[in-house]
Amino acid sequence: MTVEFEDTGEDPRESFDDAVGARTRLDRFINRGAKGVAWLVFAAMAISVYEVFMRYVLNAPTSWVHETTVFLVAITFALGGPVALARDRHIRVRLLYDAAGPRLRYVLDVFNDAVTLLFCLTMTYAAYVMFWRASHGPTGDWHLERSGTSWNPPFPALTKGIIMVAVGIMCLQAVLHLVQSLRGQRSGGQPAEGH
Repeated sequence: MTVEFEDTGEDPRESFDDAVGARTRLDRFINRGAKGVAWLVFAAMAISVYEVFMRYVLNAPTSWVHETTVFLVAITFALGGPVALARDRHIRVRLLYDAAGPRLRYVLDVFNDAVTLLFCLTMTYAAYVMFWRASHGPTGDWHLERSGTSWNPPFPALTKGIIMVAVGIMCLQAVLHLVQSLRGQRSGGQPAEGH
């Protein structure tokens, strides 16, 4: 039994290249930053290995590793949204788009970017409300929500703040992408067919 893969013409090594899918300077900046953020997964793995060693070899479990690992992975997932948008690697159904002509593709590009912007705006508002509640007490004073464990770090509030920043970045990306689509430009600022 053999498994065949479709040759897309793309070099798999370029998936992390700054130019892949990048439509704007902000996208290229995010792609470069993503390489640094990816190290958070390695850090989470390293401290998890440390916890296993401490717990099962030295019989001295830690109180901070689990929450720190969850926090690091949450940061990675939250910042994955802007990276997927920057690389144009988000999930989409291309059946209609691939069959469309240049004019309909233009309309679909503008519609997609407008809906993305609307979604990001509503998510940013929701994230702002969530972060405000996690960072302020009932009287409006600054008070970070904590985990409630024996270590009790402010990771819940910080995670919600990072989510708010991530969807805020996605809003800016969506605005820039919409402007490009309205101008009839594709990935990399190239004009769309028929414009």
